[in-house]
Amino acid sequence: MTTWTSFPYIDDYVFDATSLTKNWARLHQCDCEPLPQDKAVMQAWLLFHNGHFQQATLAGIAAGGDGITAANKASCVYANYLETQEKTRFELFMQAAARAEAQQAEQPSNANAWFWQAYALGRYSQGISVTKALAQGLGKKVKDALEQTIALSPLHADAHIALAAFHAEVIDKIGPLIGRMTFGAKKDIGLMLFQRALTLNPHSVVALIEYANGLIALEGDQKMQDATRLFEKAASSHPMDAAERLAVELARGQLQE
Repeated sequence: MTTWTSFPYIDDYVFDATSLTKNWARLHQCDCEPLPQDKAVMQAWLLFHNGHFQQATLAGIAAGGDGITAANKASCVYANYLETQEKTRFELFMQAAARAEAQQAEQPSNANAWFWQAYALGRYSQGISVTKALAQGLGKKVKDALEQTIALSPLHADAHIALAAFHAEVIDKIGPLIGRMTFGAKKDIGLMLFQRALTLNPHSVVALIEYANGLIALEGDQKMQDATRLFEKAASSHPMDAAERLAVELARGQLQE
């Protein structure tokens, strides 16, 4: 495996098993992942939260079972924020989607097996263009997997964010009429899902960023001030782990553009 780009703030996060356990509920308010009982799975999560994304992926795959969730989150976060090569980024997303689909077969009631398939396919779709992805049938697969995630885990904030973003992007790319007829995409549902996500996880930097992007996609320039306020709130957040730090840095960068 090629060596991945290093997390640039690697010395800022030094969780151990005790501190991670203490902060688990806050760190996983986004995805409702249960605290692992298996030491190998816990080690994968420690590597993830401290920003060692490649090692976390390898450790999660080696642990198997619930470790696959840690592997998928690590590789997807890395691909989304740090990987600069498009081909490699696409490969990482598709590998995570395949692992998640296999995990679903073994653990059909594991909400995050469905979520990470949806997330990986969704990011891949954004990369190849949402319109092209919809034509390939990926849109329905993403939407179905997100709805299954929420059915299994109604408090899963990240699934609400991703499903809201799905509604916003479909409407933005193919229009409200065709979006509603083809995928059931509706502006009011998208906005409601964004708000629900922030209610479920008020600390979510990702929710603030995606809500800002969703407002622009759904409402246009008339909501630019509201979107800017959301970006500003995201940029001023205090990240607890490596993944949150990457989201905060993304928000700061977007404000400077």
